[in-house]
Amino acid sequence: MKPTREEHIDFKNFLPHRDPMLMVTRLLFIDETSVRTEFDVTRECVFFKEGRLSETGLIENAAQACSAIVGQSYFEKDDLTGEGNKLVGYISAIKKIEIFNLPKKGDIVTTRASLISRFDTGSVTICSIECSTFNSDELIVACTLNFLIHEV
Repeated sequence: MKPTREEHIDFKNFLPHRDPMLMVTRLLFIDETSVRTEFDVTRECVFFKEGRLSETGLIENAAQACSAIVGQSYFEKDDLTGEGNKLVGYISAIKKIEIFNLPKKGDIVTTRASLISRFDTGSVTICSIECSTFNSDELIVACTLNFLIHEV
């Protein structure tokens, strides 16, 4: 197994998102085919509605976690600040999504994603990723997303 990139990486440097759209608080684990992240649910979150994180917020959290799997390959291994490339990613399809529960303020959700397939065409990657989000041990989201990721 190759070495993994872990907590010392500032995840924000590898996403184009910034507050209030940043939906990942901590990167717990990442390797070439999987990722595990956490997100602290706060009322300041743009997707916090009626005391809960909305469905849209859960989808965006999953998408940001998923995009890190493929997005990391566009950076040099020693680029821990994310300055090496400018990436843009799009959800090209939501193949499946089930949302079972909405977390409330103060909850910490853990998102785990695994690469299903990947097709590289040079500066563009098309991929499919399976993702699950948990609140404590309770599964709250199960989804499969397709992405198009490219350098700008």
